[in-house]
Amino acid sequence: MTPASPADSGRLLPLPRSFHRVLVIAAHPDDAEFAFGATVARLTGEGAQVTYLVVTDGAQGGEDPTVPAPELTATRYAEQRDAARMLGVTDVVFLGLPDGLLADTPALRLALTRQIRRHRPELVLTHQPLRSLQFPIGASHPDHLAVGQAALNAVYPDARNPRAFPELLAEDLPAHRVAEVWVPGHEHTDLLVDVGETAELKVSAILAHRSQFRSSPDPRADVQWVVDRMRGNGTAIGCEYAEAYKRIVTDAAGAAGPTPTARRPTTEVPTRTP
Repeated sequence: MTPASPADSGRLLPLPRSFHRVLVIAAHPDDAEFAFGATVARLTGEGAQVTYLVVTDGAQGGEDPTVPAPELTATRYAEQRDAARMLGVTDVVFLGLPDGLLADTPALRLALTRQIRRHRPELVLTHQPLRSLQFPIGASHPDHLAVGQAALNAVYPDARNPRAFPELLAEDLPAHRVAEVWVPGHEHTDLLVDVGETAELKVSAILAHRSQFRSSPDPRADVQWVVDRMRGNGTAIGCEYAEAYKRIVTDAAGAAGPTPTARRPTTEVPTRTP
């Protein structure tokens, strides 16, 4: 399956608005595909320019402790580029920070603010910054929580405040206001995105991270939960497949409010941890 073309989008339930530039901020290689892959493919198929920002080096994402960290990182970066291309993303930025040790620090906020101002997205897709006590523990990997918190802090107030990180002005990176942030919905879902045209492409992009499935006799069976989750979310809004988000409209006077649904999305199933 290939990304939907603009002509195809009329068969899908509409997005809340159109987006021209999107920045995906993910902790590890493969996080973007697991969390947002079908939505990313829909966005690129409808003409959006999507950039990936991967924060860590991915060196904790392997089952063989004898593999040197630089070798694993190189493998995971190559897999990430391949997966991104499958979804229509050609611009992938790696910060290379140590996997498993992230925290919401001023240095991380500066790094994320720099990329937000450089790429000037209308929409940021990133991790849920809150630990979920309802969904499986993999949804709340400490690196995910740190990136989600730092990304939201970079969106507001840092990226839009010209007095925040004044050294960025010297880099010719003026303030920029991100219009919306979407994070995985978990128990806070209020937006379900129809991805009926790109659900299979998401699965293929996940499987492009071959190093994460080396010991598996059937990688596709391992990620069947991804398909089941999208199908359950789709049922809730009357389409074949959907991805679930909490939508944050940064300049809204109040909460964006829930997207009407027939029923709640299906319960999360365990996720792979990097």
